Amino acid sequence: MTVDLTRRPGRTGGDPGRSGRAGGAGDAGKKRRRLLGAQPLGILFSAPYLIFIAVVFAYPIVFAVWMSFHDYFFAAPGANVDRPFVGLDNYVTALSDPAVWRSFGNVGIFLLINVPLTVVLSIVLATALDRVVRARAFFRVAFYVPYVTASVAVVAVWLFLFSNDGLINNALGPLAPNPSWLVNSALAMPTIALFVTWKGLGFYILLYLAALQNVQRELYESVAVDGGGRLRQFFSVTVPGVRPATFLVVLLATITGANLFTEPYLLTNGGGPNGASTSPVLLIYQKGIEQQNPDVAAAIGVVLIVFVLIIAALQRRFVGREES
Repeated sequence: MTVDLTRRPGRTGGDPGRSGRAGGAGDAGKKRRRLLGAQPLGILFSAPYLIFIAVVFAYPIVFAVWMSFHDYFFAAPGANVDRPFVGLDNYVTALSDPAVWRSFGNVGIFLLINVPLTVVLSIVLATALDRVVRARAFFRVAFYVPYVTASVAVVAVWLFLFSNDGLINNALGPLAPNPSWLVNSALAMPTIALFVTWKGLGFYILLYLAALQNVQRELYESVAVDGGGRLRQFFSVTVPGVRPATFLVVLLATITGANLFTEPYLLTNGGGPNGASTSPVLLIYQKGIEQQNPDVAAAIGVVLIVFVLIIAALQRRFVGREES
């Protein structure tokens, strides 16, 4: 008498077809989770923002890259015109223009002043505000008001302060620079950097205030028990404790500075004197809109994007390496 063992059910036995179907369903479920995430409903809630990013940011960047490789020019709506592929000609034209290199040098000077000043002032003021007991809300609002105030309105105040016969020059007397601040080729961009630092300081202070809430108070007490004063507590506890916020502040300040446009356009009448305060974004506007060369302007924009990405990668490498 023989027994057919192939049909005997066991722990790992069963219908091969049913097992295959179960395995296929499991693989499909894993692929779906990898694609949609553990909570697919989250995509539905984030869809409006994703559409906004795609329409406002992604599509213009892709279109700008396409423009930079073509002989692009403005035409009447609906007109069918030929825009041939020109390769790297627009990049050669842009990078052989001394004004382009000067604009990147200007924004480099701006970042060297603005970013360290923003980090130092915002972390110091946030630490001070975090210790304030009375009128805390008043001081926080006072620092945040310039950030939410329209640049056009605030620029009028700075023009009054830093004009040739403004309040600053009157206070300095014979020590006032000649030519004055905003018409001085050596001082125009540093003055703009100070303005942008002052205007955006409230936003970065709020970031640091939020980060300070995660720093354990016991660490300050431990340093105090060891005999450390306020200065040692600041460098031994506060600065390391808010390092993630510092990386974020550095990154945001760099991106904001690289996109500088409104301030030089309003304060120095479009990048003066003689291009000393022209930023790459302002030059893109001048090349693309005023001079009707949108293809060259697009090439400058792509170079600016690469420039910002390189700086962001370096910041991630050196500023944010301890967080990773």
